[in-house]
Amino acid sequence: MNERRDAIVELVNSLGTVTFAQVKANFSEVSDMTLRTDLKTLDAERRIVRTHGGARSVEYVVGTDDLLLNRQARNTEAKAVIAKKAAGLVRPNTTFFLDSGTTTTELARSIEDTRAIAFTNSLSCTAELARLGELKTIVVGGTLNRYSMSLNGGKAIEGISGLSFDVLFLGVTSYASATGFACGSDDEAALKRALIARAEKTVVLMDSTKLGQKSTFRICRLEDVDVVVSDGKLSEHFLKSCEEADVEIL
Repeated sequence: MNERRDAIVELVNSLGTVTFAQVKANFSEVSDMTLRTDLKTLDAERRIVRTHGGARSVEYVVGTDDLLLNRQARNTEAKAVIAKKAAGLVRPNTTFFLDSGTTTTELARSIEDTRAIAFTNSLSCTAELARLGELKTIVVGGTLNRYSMSLNGGKAIEGISGLSFDVLFLGVTSYASATGFACGSDDEAALKRALIARAEKTVVLMDSTKLGQKSTFRICRLEDVDVVVSDGKLSEHFLKSCEEADVEIL
């Protein structure tokens, strides 16, 4: 029993959020009643958080969005597709901001050397951009979030107050039609909103698994962004919502 419950926690942490059907598919030999008891017990022990129809990783709920290294192992093919598409939006002699996250880090890895200015609050993006000689990289300071390996907080918002960017590449944790784009950190959400206000064009990088999920802190509405770059597997409902909001899909 303990081994099974440990395995359930590992499954939830690896995916971030799961449905009961996903749990059942991984433990098909166990009855529904037993699995629901497992989830209830693990929730009581604060090892996971039960949700309607499934469970979420504790890190997602308490505002850490899980360690960057853990998230890098998820949906790697989708992130590569998104990064390749988004890299095509980087133009010579422009300015752009790379937000924190695993998909923006993949984008930083995909950007070709060009004469432009890149701003970022992400340490992982900074490390990837360091290989480029023509591109000038400026790092925005702030308080370290060791989970996302990013700098944010009041100092970061103050640091961008006098800046403007041609393009903002925005990372998000989730999208739900009722709440919009969201993430698990209040400080990061505040910085993302400040970045949107200073960007000529906001480009959201989001794989399809983030649709219909919920995070604690709202970033913005669908109408507040200009482009969504995804893995080609977005739902028809979301595509229709983008069309109504005049948001381009790549």
